[in-house]
Amino acid sequence: MSTTTDPADGFDTTIHAPLRLKVCAMLSAADQVEFGTAQEQLQVSASVLSKHVGVLMDKGYLRQSRATRERRRRVWLSLTEQGRSAYEAHVAALRAIVEG
Repeated sequence: MSTTTDPADGFDTTIHAPLRLKVCAMLSAADQVEFGTAQEQLQVSASVLSKHVGVLMDKGYLRQSRATRERRRRVWLSLTEQGRSAYEAHVAALRAIVEG
């Protein structure tokens, strides 16, 4: 007996929130993105982005690293392997839902 898995099973409510989905999409296309760049591209305040980053970090989907460049302390965001897998599964689930 074979068992088939419904691709929609990858739907992730943590990622699905519009801003978190955008963050994951942005980070999936790059190794890392500087916090200020993400804030500018997403057109949100630092506090709003920070809140959503925190949710993704709590889930283990995202990590922050800090570095000093040009005498300024910068925060870099990147997806973890778990986060990348969850994002890809979520996108596949959305496609499965849309394509019926």
